[in-house]
Amino acid sequence: MAGGFQVYRYRWIILFIFTLLNIVIQIHWISFASITTEAAAFYRVTVLNIGFFSMVFMIVYIFVSIPASFVIDTYGIKIGIGTGAAIIAVFAPIKGIFAESFVAIALPQTGIAIAQPFILNAYTRLSAKWFPIEERATATGIASLAQYVGIIIGLAATPLLVHTHSIPRIMMLYGIVTIAIALAFLIFMKGEPPTPPCKEGEEARYSVKDGLKHIIALPNMRLVMLLFFIGLGIFNAVMTWIEQILKPRGFNSEQAGIVGAVMMFGGIIGAVMLPFLSDHYRRRTVFLTICMAMVAPSILGLAFAWNLTLLLASSFFWGFFIMSAGPIDFQYAAEISFPAPESSSQGLLLLVGQISGVIFIFIMDAFRTSEGSMTPLLVIFIFLMVLNTLLSLKLKESTAISHAEQ
Repeated sequence: MAGGFQVYRYRWIILFIFTLLNIVIQIHWISFASITTEAAAFYRVTVLNIGFFSMVFMIVYIFVSIPASFVIDTYGIKIGIGTGAAIIAVFAPIKGIFAESFVAIALPQTGIAIAQPFILNAYTRLSAKWFPIEERATATGIASLAQYVGIIIGLAATPLLVHTHSIPRIMMLYGIVTIAIALAFLIFMKGEPPTPPCKEGEEARYSVKDGLKHIIALPNMRLVMLLFFIGLGIFNAVMTWIEQILKPRGFNSEQAGIVGAVMMFGGIIGAVMLPFLSDHYRRRTVFLTICMAMVAPSILGLAFAWNLTLLLASSFFWGFFIMSAGPIDFQYAAEISFPAPESSSQGLLLLVGQISGVIFIFIMDAFRTSEGSMTPLLVIFIFLMVLNTLLSLKLKESTAISHAEQ
């Protein structure tokens, strides 16, 4: 018993199978980012065409995010997330079977992209259904950690596997693993515990429509959405073009994969450490400001480092701070927008970040230098992160976590 209510050990099993599902969806999103040049040659298309494989996730998200949140909030996390699991179980093997053709693989990639909002929008909703408030940033951090593990596999393992096998065989392998994990989720997932992990009455939520109105009316939520528009947009653009960012300085696709993996490794450590400290000290805004402030100098290394060691160090700190900000931001938004549904607040944050991601991706490709360098845009990103740091200082602390029972 905790605070007059009961929590259940099965919450960790729920979180574990959810993390596995999160891993595979991220592999499908990012797997072409570190083999952009090889994939463009294999399919005989441009690098921007290959960028479509990750960009389609952002484009589809813009249209599917709110409907996905509606399903999650109206019918529960088992049906909501289960919808995403069922979709990827269908499209992932199709992607592997037809991986010889660019057009044929683009269609199931779009199908998998449709599944993503049903998974990403459920982080805070799952945490609220199964975890007490003092564990929710930690639970959301673990879910985000899984996202980063998936990106590591997609970035680092894909170029190594492609160089020893082939793109179609690797896509088939990813498809088989996806089916197994999706089936495991559908078998073991439960929608909610026998009793809620909070005081009586705290489980009540607005309807989706009323919740969205409530969220938009909150000045702090509008500010957090702006932070996400800048921060997540930069993250999506950098991860999509990681090989193209590094190639003009002489780094190859395997080194780009290693750099991406180091980013994610830093993100894993940050996603465990900082949300835990946020829960422990019952503070959200101070950790968000620290994250925003440390991202800007780490972009300097990504933009200018010619030495692999310095590049890897910058990549680690970039990952550590920008990726640990996400779960804290999600939980902060859920707390300040209560009693709006958690998936609605999280879905809106991700939505604005996907919109900016598409914009930044196109801008980075359009404004390359004559040598193909994307450094000028990275310099602009540094100034945008400084702006984010200043904006984060205006956030008011969440009373829900600061007043939680010790």
